[in-house]
Amino acid sequence: MKYQYFISISLLAFLLACTPKVVEEVTVDAPPPPPIEENLSPCPKFQDAPNPDQAETDYVLYRDAIRVDDYARAYELWQKVYEVSPAADGKRNTVFSDGIFLYEYFMSQEADSLKRAEYVDKVFAIYDEIDKCYPEGGYIKGRKAFDYFYKYPHLKSKKEVYDLFKASMEQDGDKTQDFVINPFTSLLVDLYESEEIDQAEAKKYEQRIRELIALGMGNCQGTACERWEIIKEYAPERLRAFEAVQGFYDCAYYKAQYLQEFMMSPTNCDTIRTVFSRLRWGNCPNDDTEVAQVIQAGNNNCVVESGPTTAGKGYKCLENADYNCAIEQFKLAAEETDDVERKGKFLLLVAKVYYAHLRNFPQARKWALRAAGARDGWGEPYILIGKLYASSGPLCGSGRGWKSQVVTWPAIDMWKKAKRVDPSVAGEANKNIRRYTQYMPSKEDIFQRSLKEGQSFRVKCWIQETTTIRSAPN
Repeated sequence: MKYQYFISISLLAFLLACTPKVVEEVTVDAPPPPPIEENLSPCPKFQDAPNPDQAETDYVLYRDAIRVDDYARAYELWQKVYEVSPAADGKRNTVFSDGIFLYEYFMSQEADSLKRAEYVDKVFAIYDEIDKCYPEGGYIKGRKAFDYFYKYPHLKSKKEVYDLFKASMEQDGDKTQDFVINPFTSLLVDLYESEEIDQAEAKKYEQRIRELIALGMGNCQGTACERWEIIKEYAPERLRAFEAVQGFYDCAYYKAQYLQEFMMSPTNCDTIRTVFSRLRWGNCPNDDTEVAQVIQAGNNNCVVESGPTTAGKGYKCLENADYNCAIEQFKLAAEETDDVERKGKFLLLVAKVYYAHLRNFPQARKWALRAAGARDGWGEPYILIGKLYASSGPLCGSGRGWKSQVVTWPAIDMWKKAKRVDPSVAGEANKNIRRYTQYMPSKEDIFQRSLKEGQSFRVKCWIQETTTIRSAPN
């Protein structure tokens, strides 16, 4: 027996047209549960209806009405079928999924908030019916959490949605639904940062997420592999927020995450300092062969202030991965000097510590702007702000989709400003612009939102910048 998609083709079309948030934010849409091969559903079927032929006729007629967008007639006939044979032929949940489609359509047309709330209640009641008539592990828990996260975030707290996702994962084990991973990852980070879950739980599920991604990538087939690729792009990047927590990740993690950057730029002092500090943060010993290589590169290429000066203390704190100390010392060093170049340099170091080590993007922007204000004609702070914006895709969206793509607009704005005020950074600015232009929204995505290229657009999330709408090259 074949199990029909939980989201029917017509429902998917509706979601694409009317509720882009679910599709575009996650892009990993909830797939159908696996097929049931043993028994028919225990719930009322066509054969159980008082008039089985009439029930099947009404089923065909209401589905035809949906296909021609006659939703009023479709709903009238659907109600008759749902009343006597909600499980259809016992092999598929079509009647339930069509009911969800119809209720969500009527919800989209309703201005009255109380009536919209009634439709939401009906949708979730149907989810409960599906779980009784076609039970499939943690699938329905995951679907409910998915909808609360993306469609109805005002109805449940983040912790309640997190717990629902967690229950779905615990129930399904290694067969956890792929659409659960990205929103659960986002909630895991948010709830740890708001101190609603402790570090032990965060570590447990951080590891579990990585295990599930490895399983999914290793066992996927066909279009499922595309979904797992999207998850692989998003979840590990979002989990990097835990790098700001000392002791959360070990030396092996930091070596895997950062040594490649050093190998690609073995004489760049910013890279050397970042990589070495990250390795120290991860408690990597200095006599480790790869750590020693980074130290030697720093000694050969990077001469910094040392000794009892404020700046020297700041560099020593940075070397020892004491980031709060480094920030404080570099701020003091900036206050102590009247030399605009040195002042700007120290303020930008504060911004870089916030960005590279503490993953605090708003504070990094704040201090980069102060650095730019301290020294005229300097483009490097704007290069950094552009990087902050461009790397915010997983923070502001799913890593793909509209909210993740629009961050490229203010990023490119910043890189253009950088080379405008300081031609010496034009090479790096142009390289970044070329790289990220391809990730801008497509013409189709812009058109679907009734927007036009050249219009102003406010990018939300933490960025809160007004920019200009542009499309990626064809």
